[in-house]
Amino acid sequence: MAGPIDFYFDFSSPYAYFAASRIEQLAVDNGRLVQWHPVLLGVVFRTVGTAALTSYPLKGEYSFHDFERTARFHGIPYNRPPRFPLPTQVAARAMLWTAEHVGEARAIELAQALFRAMFVDGVAIDEEKEVIKVGAALGLDPDALAAGQDSAPVRERLRAETQDALARGVFGAPFMIVDGESFWGFDRFNQLDAFLKGALQRTGE
Repeated sequence: MAGPIDFYFDFSSPYAYFAASRIEQLAVDNGRLVQWHPVLLGVVFRTVGTAALTSYPLKGEYSFHDFERTARFHGIPYNRPPRFPLPTQVAARAMLWTAEHVGEARAIELAQALFRAMFVDGVAIDEEKEVIKVGAALGLDPDALAAGQDSAPVRERLRAETQDALARGVFGAPFMIVDGESFWGFDRFNQLDAFLKGALQRTGE
């Protein structure tokens, strides 16, 4: 099988939520696997000198409108969270711990459930108790998940994931890298699909 799609995301990004709901099927359709990488967009933004879309005048209100329109266009359930954006360290660490101690498949299941909790059910996933509740509903041990996500090794891994993303040129989310080609945004999925099918050459070729 050809190389995987590296999928960089932050749980606070609606566009990353949309991407997370579709990327596994896109990968299957093209004979690829997906490697999921939670990162902290706040750190990324501070490093590259940008900020969340919704923090800018005019662009912010447009973005909220576009989140809803994009969800309708693609038939993806979406409700504007009561509080947005939210810190997502706990959610990211919970996924990383699950991947290491329970398995990648269960970690992806948790990630997708956390996205739905925030962008469909309005759950405040910056709260540890809410993240643990989502994990427990999937059958994960709540005590082990709570202790694991707060452990020093998992905190360090999240920092490393974010720094690795920056080193690879990631400046936003969702961000996909495959076969040396980078794609930023859910609206680039058609280009990503064409690239994987060989209908779109690498940049510079």
